[in-house]
Amino acid sequence: MTVSAKASLEKARPKTARLFCFNIHAGNAQQTFREYLTRSWRHVLPDPGKHKNLAELGRLLREVDIAALQEVDGGSLRSGFLNQAAYLADQSAFPYWWQQRNRRIGRIAESSNCLFSRWQPTLVEDHALPGPIRGRGALLAVYGEGKDALAVVISHLSLGNQTRGRQFDFLSELLKPYRHIVLMGDFNCQPHNASFKRFLERSNLAIPGPKALNTYPAWHPERSIDHILLSSEIRPVSYDAPSLLLSDHLPVAVEIELPSSFRV
Repeated sequence: MTVSAKASLEKARPKTARLFCFNIHAGNAQQTFREYLTRSWRHVLPDPGKHKNLAELGRLLREVDIAALQEVDGGSLRSGFLNQAAYLADQSAFPYWWQQRNRRIGRIAESSNCLFSRWQPTLVEDHALPGPIRGRGALLAVYGEGKDALAVVISHLSLGNQTRGRQFDFLSELLKPYRHIVLMGDFNCQPHNASFKRFLERSNLAIPGPKALNTYPAWHPERSIDHILLSSEIRPVSYDAPSLLLSDHLPVAVEIELPSSFRV
């Protein structure tokens, strides 16, 4: 290999990746539980505050390599018929993005899972999660091929414990072929939950720190329900839950060392 070819290869091999997981609540920030009632109209009607929050989030995402967002409105009444996924991709200059539309309530509201990436995956798959009510899903993006591929999955799991357990089982099977894994999402449960613990044991995934970070509610976080999980061969560099009052959740941010086989 010539020196110039080696330099080109090194340039195409990023050493780290900045990951960001956030349930954005359609840009609807909350300050207290009371606001779920006193400002309930914001769940169905447009509000200038949502657009301001999205603009701020778009600026923050410019510093991120791969972002997993949940509860992104796909262009309904509550967002002023703005496709928030397209808006955020534009504001944060992500060249690659995917939107999984999960649940639509007429023209009033539409929730999506969204994946944004600085690098082009070799494969992207859209999966529906099991459950009695349609509206939960997972997006799988694979970078590279074969045993050295990096699999990145975004999901938003059910509130019900039994259904959520079936969804964890589904994710376990989905991730079986992969060695290098990042799983991000709002799991609606904490690590001590029995189905979550069983999933961690089966999947060889782990929280990237000594303990999970509290993310809900955003104004006084007491519960760790939003997560970024890593397979054992991926080393975390940093792990944080930035204090951003742009939703009713806090985001989770992790920087990782990429596998040496990772290419873009």
